[in-house]
Amino acid sequence: MSTIRFRDVRVFTGTGDRLSEPCDVLIRDNRIDRIGSVEEQADQEIDGRGHTLMPGMIDAHYHMVFSTLSVPELMTVDASYGGIRSALAAKDTLLRGFTTVRDLGGPVFGTKRAIDEGLVEGPRIYPSGAMISQTSGHGDFRTEHELPRGVCGHYSHIELMGGAAIADGEAEVLRAAREQLMKGATQIKVMAGGGVASAHDPLDVTQYTEPELRAAVEAAANWGTYVTVHAYTDRAVQQAIRAGVRCIEHGQLLGEDTVTMMAEHDVWWSLQPFLSSDTQTNKLNPAQRAKYALVAEGTDRAFALAAKHGVKLAWGTDILFDPKLAEAQGTLLAATGRWLDPAHLLRTITSANAELLAMCGERNPYPGKLGVIEPDALADVLLVRGNPLEDLTVLSTPETTLSVIMKDGRIHKNTL
Repeated sequence: MSTIRFRDVRVFTGTGDRLSEPCDVLIRDNRIDRIGSVEEQADQEIDGRGHTLMPGMIDAHYHMVFSTLSVPELMTVDASYGGIRSALAAKDTLLRGFTTVRDLGGPVFGTKRAIDEGLVEGPRIYPSGAMISQTSGHGDFRTEHELPRGVCGHYSHIELMGGAAIADGEAEVLRAAREQLMKGATQIKVMAGGGVASAHDPLDVTQYTEPELRAAVEAAANWGTYVTVHAYTDRAVQQAIRAGVRCIEHGQLLGEDTVTMMAEHDVWWSLQPFLSSDTQTNKLNPAQRAKYALVAEGTDRAFALAAKHGVKLAWGTDILFDPKLAEAQGTLLAATGRWLDPAHLLRTITSANAELLAMCGERNPYPGKLGVIEPDALADVLLVRGNPLEDLTVLSTPETTLSVIMKDGRIHKNTL
């Protein structure tokens, strides 16, 4: 076993609200071994004076493939090209300090395998595989001339790539969910309501029926895991909760009664920092911009309601169709400081997001404790120049402020 000692660092554990006094942290192989006074001489010594040592960050709503390709490319590009683009994006994601992502839609199984085998660098990936969508739903990227499906006689390109699975009726939803589980999905992603970027579904529509959603929930439960849904409105979210869904993605248009229901049923709320900015809307057409404006306007209320009712909160970026926006992953994190104080936000992107990931039970491809700095936890750590509890912006400039990036005990960046 190899050992690495970080000397004289101040530690953010992932669960507290302050930094430790200067201490040492010993990494043995791929686990955190000891924290405190370490006398043992390690194989590698890293002087961390002036730095904060914290857990690797987790993005709980990411799209490794979809963030790198435009919509026209997704509808036409060869799948192998998409895989190469996502492999390159994976390394960039890791070098921004995100050592783990929950991928909520896209053909990412090959990229995950390449990372796990050490062929390319990248974060741990908890994949959903194809997004399950009804006809005309948020995951239906077909154009009108491709309808009905029988006319074409085959699946659409994005379905063949493994990016989406169009399924109508309980039997088709069961099949689609089971196919993703067969491929290695750690959780199932279902589109339960209208979306911003899609062309055919207004934001207010509810998608799927309760029995259809329950079919996906039962398929996931049989494999010891859970369903998360894309939804914004009260009707869509309440129906999903009744069907047994365990996590809501987005939900920026929810009212108090629905949030109360989420808290009562112990449902997770995965929120994103949707801001009214040109950066996040420059790829949208006028109709999509109008929908996005409603979502961005509701983000203030959503974070406030989550705090008021004590809903379990996760954080993710949901970056789509724009590699340049993906580069701002850390900037979006820092921007979330307008809703969460630094300690709360840092706990959310580490230990809380890790708790959500662990809900996949035996489907977890990375057994061990993530998101914390404590003995026997997996050694995913960042050495940050400065104190993110005082200044979140240090996480938005990873090229200069992340001195060391370690995943699974392996150093991927060291500027010291």
